[in-house]
Amino acid sequence: MIRIDCSSWLINGEWASSIRRSVFVQEQGIDESEEWDEHDSVSTHVLAWLGDKPVGTARLLPEGKIGRMAVLPEFRSQGIGSAMLLALLAVAKEKNLPQVRLSAQQQAMEFYSRHGFAPCGDSHMEVGIPHQWMVRDLTT
Repeated sequence: MIRIDCSSWLINGEWASSIRRSVFVQEQGIDESEEWDEHDSVSTHVLAWLGDKPVGTARLLPEGKIGRMAVLPEFRSQGIGSAMLLALLAVAKEKNLPQVRLSAQQQAMEFYSRHGFAPCGDSHMEVGIPHQWMVRDLTT
């Protein structure tokens, strides 16, 4: 059973950084200097747990940008990404944000579309990977 913990970087940072390092730095080859930024300390972080093992993480910046969504490879396609995204959408609604946005890796656009996100603007490159801005309105 998936358990989602919403908290701060102070509380979840150690586990979240381990997952992000594994997925983004080791698996996807993103330079470590590109992975860490000033937004972690001010964001709401979710951590997905299966039993006592942290298996996924994502964050919501105060202005409504979702990012750094990562699930360990051996735990993908089990609904963990959806559970984390739904938790972040609930947090955004609690904060009365009118919309949320994210920069999706192009290979993940279908996943976000299934959760009500729509492409916005042109595609772009981030850390050497094609991305697409996507938005979801929270007012309806």
